[in-house]
Amino acid sequence: MKNTGGRRTARRLAASTGIGAVVASSLLVPGTAYAEPTLEEVEEEIERLNEEASAAVEAYNQAKEDHEVAEARFEELDEQVGDEQENYEALKEKVQKLANATYQSGDLDSITNILTSDGPESLLEQNADLTYLSETQQSQLDEFGESAERLFSLKDESEEALKEAEDALEEAEEAKDDVEEKIAAQEELLAEFPTADTSVEGADDSGGQSYTGGASGSAGAALDFAYAQIGKPYIYGGTGPSGYDCSGLTQAAWRAGGVDLPRTTYSQAEVGNRIYDINALQPGDIMFFTGLSHNGLYAGGGQMVHAPRTGRNIEVVGLAAYWGGVFEFAVRP
Repeated sequence: MKNTGGRRTARRLAASTGIGAVVASSLLVPGTAYAEPTLEEVEEEIERLNEEASAAVEAYNQAKEDHEVAEARFEELDEQVGDEQENYEALKEKVQKLANATYQSGDLDSITNILTSDGPESLLEQNADLTYLSETQQSQLDEFGESAERLFSLKDESEEALKEAEDALEEAEEAKDDVEEKIAAQEELLAEFPTADTSVEGADDSGGQSYTGGASGSAGAALDFAYAQIGKPYIYGGTGPSGYDCSGLTQAAWRAGGVDLPRTTYSQAEVGNRIYDINALQPGDIMFFTGLSHNGLYAGGGQMVHAPRTGRNIEVVGLAAYWGGVFEFAVRP
């Protein structure tokens, strides 16, 4: 099993993060080559890094999901390896009996070579040379060789699948951590501006809220759940109950509404009917933004409830100031 999509995604993110480092350094490191950054420049850089961070987190989520699939596949193959190992040992015992039976004929070396073969290819080649054997004996050796081939193949497949998934997960996590460090550095710089407001315009993350809109049924249940999470922290890879990332929140909310969604924004974007007109949204619709790196639940009245990013809490935010401008489409599960 090969799945290199997560790895390619992580590498692209790492590459784009490297470019971001050049831009960020021009804002963070004062010197003769650069003018002191303005408040607007710092805020724009934070906004850009937030988008990059969202993409990095979703790539991490996908890699984590791929890793879980690979682990399950590894365990499944490991069971098959165990079964095949038993079959292999049973057949090997038969071949050993055949070796004992052919001792007097002087052909024992040929059988011994098969038993000590380095791999299935050489084993089958040697087997084909033993033309003097009876049909039954040849059949036993053929079965033994095929069993060995299956055994080696299963072992290779399971180990390769798990190694690839582990590598992809590690790369995705490194890319995510790197961009989040840059965001923290930019926010430190932003705090040095006396007029800076580090809160999101129109955002409300005060806990203990209840959904009071008009949605009912599954959508209403999803929003009831999402509003009950307001004030909890954004946690990358979070699926609750102590905190969530963006797609973790939408998944858990709609699960409360009786609908099982896949884990990542990219997968959730493929569920249900798409709505491209922001004015046609209904409460409970899952909104997606530039690059599908972020999503949230439309709450009605031009507002969205979402888990924004590391350092923020789950909140209700207006769409007019920023999110409406980067809206791509929504889905209605």
